[in-house]
Parts: sequence; C-alpha cells; structure tokens
Amino acid sequence: MANLKIIRERIKSIQNIQKVTKAMKMVAAAKLRRSQERMEQARPYEERLSGVILSLLPDVERNLLPLLDVREVNRVAYVVVTSDRGFAGAFNANVIRRTEEEIRVLGKEKVDIFCIGRKGRDYFKKRSYTIIEEQIEFWNDLSFEHAIKFGNSIISHFTNGVVDEVRVVYNWFKNVANQELRVERLLPLVYDEEKVALVDRLYEPSKEQLVRSLIPRHLNVEMWKYLLESFASEQAARMVAMDNATENAGELIRDLKLKFNKARQASITKEVLEIVSGAEALANA
Repeated sequence: MANLKIIRERIKSIQNIQKVTKAMKMVAAAKLRRSQERMEQARPYEERLSGVILSLLPDVERNLLPLLDVREVNRVAYVVVTSDRGFAGAFNANVIRRTEEEIRVLGKEKVDIFCIGRKGRDYFKKRSYTIIEEQIEFWNDLSFEHAIKFGNSIISHFTNGVVDEVRVVYNWFKNVANQELRVERLLPLVYDEEKVALVDRLYEPSKEQLVRSLIPRHLNVEMWKYLLESFASEQAARMVAMDNATENAGELIRDLKLKFNKARQASITKEVLEIVSGAEALANA
C-alpha cells in the first residue's frame, strides 16, 4: 500500500505542474498575438527605410557622419538580446552560445558587451566579461522609447571611438515553431554592392541632408526591430516549450496511472490469495 501512496502523490504532483504549464502556455499565446502584430507592422517600415539608406550610401562621402566611419577592427561591441525569464526552450541558450563562439574568435579582452535581458546579463557577468551596460525588466512595457534609449548609448560607444564595430545577436521571428538566430552588424553602416538596386531617383533635399536626417532614425528603427523580433520569438518559444511540457506531463500521468492500476491489481490479487489460502487451511484443519 505504501507503494500505491507514493504513486498517487506523484500523479497529483505532476497534475499540478501540468496546470502551471497550461497556464503559462495560454499567457505566452496571448502575448505572442500582440507582439506579433507589432512586429509585422514594423517590418515593412524598417525594410523600406533600410532600402533608402542603402541606395544613398554609395553616393555620399564616408566622412559625412561618424556613424559611417569604417575603421580597422581592433575592438568589437556585442549587443546580446535575451529574455528576463526562462522556460522558453533553447531561446536564450542559442544566443549565448553563438555570442561566445564569436567572442572566442576575437578574444575576450577585445570585446565589450551590451546585455539586453536578464539571462544574458547573468551568464556573462558570472564569467567576468566586460559588460558596458545592462537593460532588464522592461519587456512587459516595451515601447519605442526603449529602442531610442538603448540605441543612444550603443551609438555613442561607437562614435567615441571605444569600439570599431557593433554587432547584434538576436532571434528573428520566422514562425511560431521556428526562430532564426541572427548576427547582424549595426555599425558602421556599410552596403553590399550586389544587393544595392541602381534606381534613378531625384532627391529633395540633397542626399547629404537626407543621410544626416535618416541615419539616426534608421538606427533607432533597427534597434526597435531587434527588440520586437526577440520579444515575439521569446513568446513563441515559450508557448511551444510549455505545450511540449504539458503533453509530456500528460504522458507521464498516463504511465503512472497504468503503473498504479497494476500495483493495485497485484495488491488485490495478493489479498485474495491470502484469504483463499487461509480458508483452505482452516478447512483442512
């Protein structure tokens, strides 16, 4: 009977955990819908603005803005975008692992890190990496002002000459089941000649004035993109992880119930045999 009691307690415990994972899945699904809408609204604007910037860069001088200054890369800053909370599968682990691979190539002493999200901050802080800035506990109130604030400190780190390049490691939302890990260069702004479409346009005002006006806005929009993509990817990863956890809990409960029924049947059979044996012994006596 003690064995039956232990199995019953395990079933009850797993059922309680299953209720929690179901609730977390529902919360993640609700957040995903809202974050996905915002992300899909921002994507066309970011893509068109990037296209305009890329079409302007070949025709302007690099010394026009410090943000266009291409220098020899001696020191690099990494913007690591993770979440504040776990239970999202490999969402954070993939970002951290890829960042470490990148840093290993350059050397730990040549890298500065901007941590966006608690998970990345905790990991790199424990391992004594050079963390310039950390941003946590803002995801639930995420707004464009956060992108401007984070972007200003990252941009000033580059324009002051502390680092020669800024790279961003984040999860790009592909669909609910898949998130694509990406590493993108934020600064300096460069263009790929093969990807720039040659279009004859008339610009008013001049290209130089447009570049001065649009590039700061472009960088803020890029930062906004990283935050939106990562937040939507986090909710999708958490929803899938909690759905899998709920299903696994259900399978475990079914296995334990089968085990419980077998143990109970064995116990009943044993008691019946003892009663029959006792009755036969009395009859023979």
